[in-house]
Amino acid sequence: MTKNELPLSKDEILDAAEQVLRRYGPDKTSVVDIAKILQVSHGTLYRHFESKVALREAVTSRWLHNCIVMPLEAIASKTGGRAEERLRLWVETLIQTKRKFAAEDTEMFAMYATVTVIEVEMINTHVYRLIEQIAQILERGMANREFKQGDSDSLARAIFLATSRFHHPSHAAEWGVGSMTEDFESVWKLLLGGLT
Repeated sequence: MTKNELPLSKDEILDAAEQVLRRYGPDKTSVVDIAKILQVSHGTLYRHFESKVALREAVTSRWLHNCIVMPLEAIASKTGGRAEERLRLWVETLIQTKRKFAAEDTEMFAMYATVTVIEVEMINTHVYRLIEQIAQILERGMANREFKQGDSDSLARAIFLATSRFHHPSHAAEWGVGSMTEDFESVWKLLLGGLT
């Protein structure tokens, strides 16, 4: 069997798509470019993904899951230690990860920034997962009386939204400018004051 006769898995397609997107950027990448890497016709890819947009969404979703959700999940699910420290580590890791990708993985970050505007449902699912992780940390803090009792889901959403200037891609141009560190410390103190 030649390569183009072998069945493709979605992961193989997504790996190739990510490779091509990094090479050409999201605006210049075509389904034909991805098909060439895989040595198949572009029609073969359409059997797995109904459009270029669906393929880009799948690549972005996997990238968000692997590069952002899973590392943060490792922090959120830890036991022991202070919840306040874990929450601070979680928020700082989210911020540092987004800034790192904005600087070092510009093509994927650009696609992610575009998708945040276009694919609202996918991004809402991503954000919901992150808010669940914050809620998990808050619940542990409430259980050990480190944090005041409250609605962990509402508080988690408020924390995520209150810190969005420091991690949402629409604010990326501001991240290296001005008093971002001091601004974050001010927001953090305010949030912590409401929790303890």
